[in-house]
Amino acid sequence: MTEKMQAAMYYGIGDVRYEETDIPEIGPGELLVKVGTALTCGTDVKTYKRGHPILIKHTPALFGHEYAGTVKAVGDGVKNFSVGMRVVATNSAPCGTCFYCKRDMPNLCAQLKDSLVNGAFAEYIRVPEPVVNWNTHPIPDSLSFRDAALTEPLACVVHGIEESNITLGDTAVVIGAGPIGQMMIMLAKKRGASRVITSDLSPLRREIGVKAGADIAIDPTKEDPVTRVREETDDRGADVVIEAVGLPQLWEQAIDMTRDAGTTVLFGGAASGTKFEVDTVRFHYGQLTLKGVFHLKPKHVEQALELIIAGDVDPNLLISHDMPLKNINEALEMMSKGETMKVAISP
Repeated sequence: MTEKMQAAMYYGIGDVRYEETDIPEIGPGELLVKVGTALTCGTDVKTYKRGHPILIKHTPALFGHEYAGTVKAVGDGVKNFSVGMRVVATNSAPCGTCFYCKRDMPNLCAQLKDSLVNGAFAEYIRVPEPVVNWNTHPIPDSLSFRDAALTEPLACVVHGIEESNITLGDTAVVIGAGPIGQMMIMLAKKRGASRVITSDLSPLRREIGVKAGADIAIDPTKEDPVTRVREETDDRGADVVIEAVGLPQLWEQAIDMTRDAGTTVLFGGAASGTKFEVDTVRFHYGQLTLKGVFHLKPKHVEQALELIIAGDVDPNLLISHDMPLKNINEALEMMSKGETMKVAISP
């Protein structure tokens, strides 16, 4: 008889159910990990609210992808991991041999979709062979599962900050002070930005943004963020602006508050099919750099884990609530309303 576990199953938009399902079976090169802690993510909220292009085709589907835990079973051929090891893994991995991988762009590898890991909101999760090979790492006993689970989202932020080219003395703006935005604020400061400005609708997130290192937190319901940023920069605009929400109107806002020859990082993923407009005169004669930044590279995973171990990011500002797995719907609703940061989910 197949062993069972409790898990959150995704059935479609707004329909995530806590129920019993089979413990995943693993094959050669794979790991079975007992989840210690899983974290809610902005992508989980978007999936819950508007669907997911992959999960929606295979419902009911296991759900969640930020986690750390303990190895419970090891597939044939696995060399670097053994039962009992404490590990953290990401939600996908590249092939290492394709056109993009050979050009140091493994975040664009087509295999990412094939290796996609979901199922962290459960007692156990199967880690596919590519993820075992590229993006699974042991964690020290001194690091809690809760903090280690931040590795995947932080790796994405490390990638975004790397692409932003923030230099010493820059003024940087982060639009959106959710968990990703908070990590952007922290790393922008560590990268050398002398001043960081953030904007968010949520009072809670603006307050935490200041604690994370923001010098100014704008309430967009009370003042125009573009006007305020220009006032703070002698009407030039910021050197670097990072959009960390994923709304086309905020992409346009980000461009409007970027100085000539500045860089706009479009990090937040917008809904499929949406479009945004750019003033071609401003874009051309202002020599703007617009960058779309997606996902992570294996090197960013290693760097992120090192930052967490070293204490260079504050998990307590990023994880505001702890809830049992059976309350996953409540956690996603709270996060979507800006009433919480990440929620640590315990199976």
